[in-house]
Amino acid sequence: MPEEILLAFDFGLKKIGVALGNTLTGQARPLCILTSETRQQRFDQVAALLAEWQPERVVVGLPLTLDGGEQPASQHSRRFAHQLEGRFRLRVELVDERGSSLEAQRILGTHAADDAMAAAVILQRYLDRAGS
Repeated sequence: MPEEILLAFDFGLKKIGVALGNTLTGQARPLCILTSETRQQRFDQVAALLAEWQPERVVVGLPLTLDGGEQPASQHSRRFAHQLEGRFRLRVELVDERGSSLEAQRILGTHAADDAMAAAVILQRYLDRAGS
């Protein structure tokens, strides 16, 4: 299986956590947090990351309720994933992100949310699942 570079997004309306990983090492790491005032700014920032890293696939966290149901934030993430597919012609995978922010806080040893680390947790889950 050839090495693939992946980017992951922990989507939020105010900010988006971004992580980077690849299938060769099976490791994910936090990359950055995007903040933007407009949708155009958001997609300009995403386009710049895609141009820099040229991922074969992207992963988008899907926020679900504790029992696995959809919630309003789920629709925002699904819409973002569809926009990535349409605008950039990328393969997009949705990954259950339940508990990723708490896991990110545990890794960092802080109570503050770190969206980039949460994106890394989401991407690591995807890589772990793909590798098994």
